[in-house]
Amino acid sequence: MKKITRRSFITVCGAAAAAMALTACGGAASSTVASSAAESTSSSAAAETAAGTLSGNVATGGSTSMKNVIAALTEGFAEVEPGVTVSYDPTGSGAGITGATDKTLDIGLSSRALKDDEKNDVDGTTVALDGIAIVVNKASKVVDLTVDQLKQMFTGEITNWKDVGGDDGEIVLVGREAGSGTRDGFESIVDVKDSCKYAQELTATGAVISAVEANPLAVGYASLSAVGDTVAMVTVEGVECSEDTVKDGSYKIQRPFVFVTNKSVTLSEQAQAFVDFATSKDAADLIRTAGAVPVNE
Repeated sequence: MKKITRRSFITVCGAAAAAMALTACGGAASSTVASSAAESTSSSAAAETAAGTLSGNVATGGSTSMKNVIAALTEGFAEVEPGVTVSYDPTGSGAGITGATDKTLDIGLSSRALKDDEKNDVDGTTVALDGIAIVVNKASKVVDLTVDQLKQMFTGEITNWKDVGGDDGEIVLVGREAGSGTRDGFESIVDVKDSCKYAQELTATGAVISAVEANPLAVGYASLSAVGDTVAMVTVEGVECSEDTVKDGSYKIQRPFVFVTNKSVTLSEQAQAFVDFATSKDAADLIRTAGAVPVNE
C-alpha cells in the first residue's frame, strides 16, 4: 500500500470537508465544488505517485574500479525507484563492453574510453572521471615520479629504486590482468601498452593495493576511489592525484567511468531511468562520496 503523506492527507481531508459543507447547502453549486475538490484530490494523488512507479531489474557489469560508484548510485536510485533492482557483476571493463555488445547486460561498465572499433555496436556515456593513482609502500622514500620515469620503470629500463630517489632495491611491478580497464588506462596514458614487465598481474584493484602494502619494493596503480591509507600515493610531475586535479586535467593519469549501451536496443524504462539518474546533478554528491569525480553538476 502506498504511504499517505501529510500533504496528501490534508488535501484529501480539506476536499472532503468542502464537499460536505456545500452538500449540506444543496444545489448545483455543491455538486460543482465537490467535483472540483475530487479533481484536485486526483491531481494531488497523481503527483504523489509520479515517482517510484517502476519495477524490474537493471543488469550492469564490468569494471571492478567502478564498484564504489555503482554501489553509491544504486543506493541513491533505490530511494527514487524502490521497485527497481540494479545488479552488478564485477568482471572487468572488457567483459562489460562485451556484455553490452552481445546484449547480456543492460549497461556495461568500462573504466576506459571506448575504442573506435567498439563504437560500431555500442555507445558510451561518461558518468564520472577517475584518477589512476600510483601507489607505493608506505615505507618508500619516493614521493614523486615523472611520466617518463614511470614508463622506464614499467618497461624494465629502470629496475632499481635508487635510480628514482629511493633506497637501493629492485623495483617490483604490480599491475592488473589483461582486459582490465585500469591496466588499459594506465598503459595507454604512460605509453607502455603491452610492454610492461610485471612481477604480478592481479585480477582486482584491491589485490593490487594489498600486494603493494605487503612489499616495501612494490609499485602499482589503482583507481583513486579505491586507495585508502594502507599505501602511499606519489605525485606525478609534482601534481597529486585528487578530485580537483583530475577535474582540471592537471593530473595526467586519469580516465573516464563509462556506461556502455547497445546501439541496436532500446533500453527498458527502468534501465533508462537509472542512466538518467546517474548522469543527473542529483547524483554528483553520490559519485563524489564514492571517491570519483562527477562530470554533471
